[in-house]
Amino acid sequence: MTHPLDRAVWNALTTRLSAFATADSDDRAVRIDPEVGVFLAGADARPESLAAMAGLALRHPGAGMIERTGSAMAALDLPGVAVVDRIPLVQMVATALTPGGPDLAFETLTEADAPEMLALATLTKPGPFRSATRRLGPFIGVRQGGRLVAMAGRRMRVDGFIELSGVCTHPDWRGRGYAAGLSRAVAGEFLASGEGVFLHAFAEHAPTIAFYRSLGFEIRAPMTYTRLAEGDRP
Repeated sequence: MTHPLDRAVWNALTTRLSAFATADSDDRAVRIDPEVGVFLAGADARPESLAAMAGLALRHPGAGMIERTGSAMAALDLPGVAVVDRIPLVQMVATALTPGGPDLAFETLTEADAPEMLALATLTKPGPFRSATRRLGPFIGVRQGGRLVAMAGRRMRVDGFIELSGVCTHPDWRGRGYAAGLSRAVAGEFLASGEGVFLHAFAEHAPTIAFYRSLGFEIRAPMTYTRLAEGDRP
């Protein structure tokens, strides 16, 4: 038995996030709605699953796959689909948060905030964020002078775990504890409901890993993010 987080994309898109997924006719591959995200996964590494994944990747270009490093799924190539790069990640989990952190005034973001959310994510690049990623939320945010300057929310959901994601702060407003405060608020909500919380960070970005460790996260597993070619959209 593998841990549900070893194949978080597949497990999320075939269960708790199935409403956001497009599947092939045999349910051997799933791809999240391209307006919501980039993630693609297959049932296994068999040729028929790879063909199904390739079909979805070609119909909806610009997909990405997250799989546990060292597994067959992390190293596979899809027929007819170019790999742009394979990026090392770490998957971090928390079952409790460290004490501390000031109270932070934040608000729940709504549809009306969508343009600002996309603009902030496009500027700060917290990870794949698309025009409708907000639908995976709710997201919360901090405003200064009426302007959205920081936000955080949720993304994948699997059995017993919810992913903290989209944590970002405008460069002009960093160093004020917004990322920590928002992360604590979102993760604390998950933990209070009895869920574990997880996230993904770039393996080579030590400051980010140290930041999340300061909140109570620890590395669970190395992961690989395989970024597929954009191609020509139909």
